[in-house]
Amino acid sequence: MRVKRYRAATMPEAIKKVRSDLGEEAVLLHSKTIYKKGFLGLFKKKMIEVTAGVDHAAPMQKSNEESRTVRKAEQRSLPLHSSEENVENLVQEIKELKETVQKFPQANSLAAVAYPNELERPVWQLQRQGVAEELVSELKNYLLDRWRMAGGQASGEQAIKWSKQWLAEKLRPIQEREDLLQAPFINMLGPTGVGKTTTIAKLAAEHVLDQGLKTAFISADTYRIAAIEQLKTYADLLKIPLEVVYEPREVKEAMERLKGCDIVYIDTAGRNYREEQFVNELQEILPFENMCNFLVLSLAAKEQDMREVIERFSAVPIHRFVFTKADETASHGSMINMLYYYQKPIAYITNGQSVPEDLIKPTTDQLAAMMLGEYYDA
Repeated sequence: MRVKRYRAATMPEAIKKVRSDLGEEAVLLHSKTIYKKGFLGLFKKKMIEVTAGVDHAAPMQKSNEESRTVRKAEQRSLPLHSSEENVENLVQEIKELKETVQKFPQANSLAAVAYPNELERPVWQLQRQGVAEELVSELKNYLLDRWRMAGGQASGEQAIKWSKQWLAEKLRPIQEREDLLQAPFINMLGPTGVGKTTTIAKLAAEHVLDQGLKTAFISADTYRIAAIEQLKTYADLLKIPLEVVYEPREVKEAMERLKGCDIVYIDTAGRNYREEQFVNELQEILPFENMCNFLVLSLAAKEQDMREVIERFSAVPIHRFVFTKADETASHGSMINMLYYYQKPIAYITNGQSVPEDLIKPTTDQLAAMMLGEYYDA
């Protein structure tokens, strides 16, 4: 393989030099920004330096006369009596270099330009957040297209702006769907310890104190006395009704008594929903088809565990996700992955224990900004 280094004022100019010298089959191995010293060390000039290579077997854009000259020069440079060992070593070195080049992502042709430094930050940010590689790869291609259309001239700030726009538009059809069930009865489902009861209290406080909505609670969590007492405390503070139910008949009766309310939150038992029997128990007591069902997941949990919970609830018509404990982790990409793969919008994000504070009803623009390093408080 023939490897050379080129310098130019811009990336397009550098690519042009590579193509002119090495041909269309050349591969860009590396690129970086350098500063050429000016007079007396002053007035430094920004330049692009690229390293490119081409397989000797590839056709070169040289005239026959140039090719003959190169071959003669190469012949003169070889020792007259090269040993077999030296030849074998040279072949091995070429083989190793070729294998190294092949490890470079997208290093198949000159069209696969070494990824520009200015575009790296948003890509790194999504990877840091744990966003799925499929989405990260799509963003990389999108940014590279925008960068090329801009003539290879774009700042890191512009790359962030492009990334926010792209991600927001990617999420908008899912996050802002209007064809979802709008029922007064909202059922909060989810594993133990994700914060369902506290989330219900935050939502109810917002409805009562800020919006003046007639709100009520139904507790179907008969496994934890503490959960019922906690919900009763919030109900007393907000001066709203609380119904405690133990069997299907009582659920229907409670719903009938509360049908005049604007919104009714149903708190369910927190169980290990990786076991199917607990989901079946909920299906026996609650009429899911007449409710808007929110699945509550903790952002502090592993993404694979989230997926298992979602799969366990596959028989239940889940309408939206609620993500809790955003303040307990720096990686929020899993909620974007869940939204994207399961095509369910995010109703709320909680980021603390304070009631009624620490509650976010995210827009697509906010979600995109969060993934790119901006954090929104409630």
